[in-house]
Amino acid sequence: MATTRQRLVPCFLGILLNALIGVTCEAELSFTLEPSDIIAVQEQPLMLHCQVNGIPPITTQWRHNGLLVSQDLHHTTFINGSLLIGHFLKTKSDGSSDEGDYECVAQNSFGLVVSRKARIQAATVAEFHVQPESVHADEAGVARFQCQIHGLPEPVISWEKDGQPVDTKDERYTLLPTGVLQITGLCQEDSGKFCCVAHNSAGVKHSAEALLTVSDSQSSVYKEPMILVGPENLTLTVHQTAILECVATGYPRPIVSWSRLDGRPIGVEGIQVLGTGNLMISDVGVQHSGVYVCAANKPGTRVRRTAQGRLVVQAPAEFVQPPQSIARPVGTTAIFTCQAQGEPEPQLTWLKNGQILEPGGHVKLRNNNSTLTIYGISQDDEAIYQCIAENSAGSTQASARLTVLWADGLPGVPSQVQADALSSTAIQVSWGEPEQNTQDIISYVLHIRRTTDPMEMEYQEAVSKVTMQQVIGELEPSTSYTFYVKAYTSHGASKASESVTESTLGEVPAPPSLYTKVLNSSVVQASWEPSSKMGQHQGFRLYYRRAHTPLFTGPFTFPRNVSRYNITQLDPSLVYEIKLLAYNQHGDGNATIRFVSLREAVEKSVLDSQCDCVKDEQSRTSTTGIIIGIHIGITCIIFCVLFLIFSYRGRLMTCKTVQATPQAGRGAAMEASSSSSQGPAGLNGAARREIEVNGSTSGKKVVDSNELERLFTGPNTQDTCMLDRSLVSYALNDTQLSTIPLDEFTLERDAETQFQEPRAAGAGRQDQG
Repeated sequence: MATTRQRLVPCFLGILLNALIGVTCEAELSFTLEPSDIIAVQEQPLMLHCQVNGIPPITTQWRHNGLLVSQDLHHTTFINGSLLIGHFLKTKSDGSSDEGDYECVAQNSFGLVVSRKARIQAATVAEFHVQPESVHADEAGVARFQCQIHGLPEPVISWEKDGQPVDTKDERYTLLPTGVLQITGLCQEDSGKFCCVAHNSAGVKHSAEALLTVSDSQSSVYKEPMILVGPENLTLTVHQTAILECVATGYPRPIVSWSRLDGRPIGVEGIQVLGTGNLMISDVGVQHSGVYVCAANKPGTRVRRTAQGRLVVQAPAEFVQPPQSIARPVGTTAIFTCQAQGEPEPQLTWLKNGQILEPGGHVKLRNNNSTLTIYGISQDDEAIYQCIAENSAGSTQASARLTVLWADGLPGVPSQVQADALSSTAIQVSWGEPEQNTQDIISYVLHIRRTTDPMEMEYQEAVSKVTMQQVIGELEPSTSYTFYVKAYTSHGASKASESVTESTLGEVPAPPSLYTKVLNSSVVQASWEPSSKMGQHQGFRLYYRRAHTPLFTGPFTFPRNVSRYNITQLDPSLVYEIKLLAYNQHGDGNATIRFVSLREAVEKSVLDSQCDCVKDEQSRTSTTGIIIGIHIGITCIIFCVLFLIFSYRGRLMTCKTVQATPQAGRGAAMEASSSSSQGPAGLNGAARREIEVNGSTSGKKVVDSNELERLFTGPNTQDTCMLDRSLVSYALNDTQLSTIPLDEFTLERDAETQFQEPRAAGAGRQDQG
């Protein structure tokens, strides 16, 4: 099935949605005042405020750590929604506590909403976990005292010297909000006992005393700059105050400066320097997060010491886009969007009428829970949906209402939905008419999706109102699909029918590719490749038979990883038919057939082998062949020239003899005429003997007139001589002949044999004898 295929629902749905009227503002149920985090005082009353707006009647309740708060002597809910805890206790006699998270729950006829969580903690003050320590410092030096204590709310720190409050009007005394006391430019009068005092709504605590001793020293002695205390790593929430401490000593007094490690400017707004080098940032924001570097420089030099600390500023979650109330008709899709920001990144949670919404079925959450989608909505989906954004710095909530529109006279639910598999790619779905309000039905819509796919991948097919069945094609083999049907009118859609699930049939494999190769006169090799189309194959079956015979030999079954087989003991004089098919759990696929003739294939193989040998030999001896060819050509030219010369020379000598002896000449002329009529064969008979002119050498025969007369006897000898004489005179004169010794053109025996005829060859043997 093409996953991108989409079939649109009829156009009347769009017209219907545009005609719908939204929910009026008066129906909204929302908070105008939500409870806030409070630090409560032990055994004191505590009031938690909650105010709600909406169509009455509205009921308000409170949850404590997720459980409803019962109305009793200690808990009272007012008409305006506020909760009074008459006697706040951190620990009760039964082991429970009034501390924890409180939520205001408001409900009317349209739904239920839950406020943000308010964290209630008891005011406490613990013992000091960092006590001030005694200090021994030089005159004009620096002294520092520190104390730390935990408490709720954060305790306020002050200092006493010798039982009296420290005079903070003296610029040499710097009291940081973190509880640190710094004294610069020490003198003898600063010596004494120092005590840290911490107080909040839970009480007052005094630390142990620390002794400051100031000794005389020569202040003019040079001292390297040194940072006694550098900035600490801090994690704060927006709008709090950051104190970055830096205490440096040295002589002359070093100059303290601040910078950011990332190079960004610190700025001036809300920035203040406390004492001789402490940095205070009021009303911190997320932009103040970073690494801060404190540097102590010796005046007039580049000598410096540095220390650094990281400031992390967190921001509670806040909405960028809260969800909006919507109204949708039955059977359509509702989408809520909720986007929030904060530091760290807020986590989003959805509630439906105050209960955590678990995605599944027709309810989906996507994009890190920022999008809530409800498919095929029904009356049961009508509710108030809330988006809760929460991080370590705080939480917030926003609500929206879904109104499901249900018009009067809508058709009932289609009945008797049934699905039947037709093939590996098609399923037929059928259904019956609804039981009521069928007269206004204009169409049915069939909803289709793979059972394993999420709801958002569903697609639809519109079907005529007179059709109670539809064949769904282009499906995937061996795949489960889920179907349901809705009936549509011009006013809306019916509720969805019961869903049915059906799987397509399995698919047999496609025919494989088959190749054959003759290995010898009785063996054929069959090899194959599976097709990538249609169903997966489990193996192969091979058959073969003599052509035009009824029965196959086989099957030979092979697993899916085997791709060849040798068929042996075949008759080389016959033609064979080879058949191959692939199979799987659904059956055998179509077969691929090949015909093989071993005789023709073997003959072709032999011829191809010979041709290949010749080609190989030619390729190996190409250079030698060229040289031999040149030699043969030159030899042929020489033989032709010699043949012509000997022929003309013999006729010339014959004519001279005839002139001397007319009787013999006539016989010779007649023989020449006969030789001429025979063409080259006749000349060859005369030219096959070895001849020497103007003398003889050993081993050579001398041609005399009798021999020539015997060779060239025949009628019309005189006429022939006259013709031959004229030809010789034209082609080769006496001077040319006298300058070319004919013994240099003596023919070898093997060359002579090439030109002799059978009769002449016999005559040659007689001469040699």
